[in-house]
Amino acid sequence: MSASNFPFDTSLILTGPFRSPKQMLESQTYDGHESIHDDATAEKLGFKGAPIEGPTHFSQFEPLLVSLWGKKFYENGCISAHYRNMVIEGEEVKASVGLPALALADIRQVRISAEKKDGSLVLDGTASVGPDHPESELDRRISQLRKPGKLVILRDIKAGDKGANIEHVTMDFDQHLGPMYPFTLAAKLEKITESCSWHRKETGGSSPWGRAVIPFEMISVLAYYTVEQAKWKVRTPNVGLFADLEIRMIEGPVFVGERYVVEREAIALSESQRTESFWTKTLIRQEKSGKIIASTVLNHALVKDSFPGYKEEKGE
Repeated sequence: MSASNFPFDTSLILTGPFRSPKQMLESQTYDGHESIHDDATAEKLGFKGAPIEGPTHFSQFEPLLVSLWGKKFYENGCISAHYRNMVIEGEEVKASVGLPALALADIRQVRISAEKKDGSLVLDGTASVGPDHPESELDRRISQLRKPGKLVILRDIKAGDKGANIEHVTMDFDQHLGPMYPFTLAAKLEKITESCSWHRKETGGSSPWGRAVIPFEMISVLAYYTVEQAKWKVRTPNVGLFADLEIRMIEGPVFVGERYVVEREAIALSESQRTESFWTKTLIRQEKSGKIIASTVLNHALVKDSFPGYKEEKGE
């Protein structure tokens, strides 16, 4: 629909149904200890319970964004989000996309949000379609970061540091993804909030590319399940959570069973009252051609109170 036959200067909202996302990281471990997705660990750090993994909420935007952009969303779409509140299993979440007025024929970027039934905001940000993306939510947030004070957990990391390249990553339907993600893609697809024939083993061949594509939320898992091999100089023990996440398709889709190479770089450091953060950018390259298929940007926020002796070393 063009502006000429839509004469209103009214912004519209495209909204999905309330869903109940499922927790799949209750047995996650890293650095030999439980993560924030374990109830006891979360409660010890002052949270009301173990949060649902942040990328899970991206799935609720997929049908909304495919309704706008079709298959282009999987080829060069982007979701860029800042997390506002945790979601505990049993809570219901609704995803919404704001459509700008008088631009229905040529929408390249929209505002997105997800909220609980009580109205509290889970996340907000932007979604866009390329190849030339407008400034994303995380582009803007990173440009506005202030220099952190004395860092303790991240004392030995600086922007520009490279993680060790992972020469081979793949995601098959029945492949167990290790201690960081103790499940398979097949198990995820049984609990995912939005069922899509293009993602499934039995029906993936019906996709426009003739192959099953990895759900958007699982592209983050593909980028991150080998993160311990990156050898980041992060001091341990610590407990972290995702505070910001962007998934961007460059020459997608990302296919089930395809072999990729992962490259990581620390692009920024920041600090809040409760956390120290390192922001990493991950490139996902096709193994055969070397071309960049997708990228992710992650703000991994590390809880200060989870590091023994933090206040003493900080000098607080």
